[in-house]
Amino acid sequence: MTEYFPIGEATRRTGVKAPTIRYYEQIGLLPPPPRSEGNRRSYGDIDLRRLAFIRHARELGFEIDAIRALLTLQDDPDQPCATADAIAKARLAEVEQRIRSLQALKVELEAMVEGCSHGRVAGCRVIEVLAAHCKCAHSEH
Repeated sequence: MTEYFPIGEATRRTGVKAPTIRYYEQIGLLPPPPRSEGNRRSYGDIDLRRLAFIRHARELGFEIDAIRALLTLQDDPDQPCATADAIAKARLAEVEQRIRSLQALKVELEAMVEGCSHGRVAGCRVIEVLAAHCKCAHSEH
């Protein structure tokens, strides 16, 4: 027999806040749950696992559309996983690009800090570079 939980307990068990759970229902990531006699939402184990899946995917930075596609795949486990692989590879490429951008940003910030003469703002390299992007050493940020 499936045990059902009110939204507060679903929140506690999954770490997903109640407004977010309602939003996921609204956009179709989570099916509308059955309601109690008092018209309160009731979530079963399947819903809690789905919420945990969504939360983890969001923590990894997957967009809602990608999560929707992954959930569709999860709902039909006998199909090939090529689509799931492609979605994960696309996310990995985004992360790698973000890392390159952050590394360029780090280099630029280090150059700004190193170039600071610790004198007056009029000669401050930090202010100078921030005022004119063309003075940046890297254009990748």
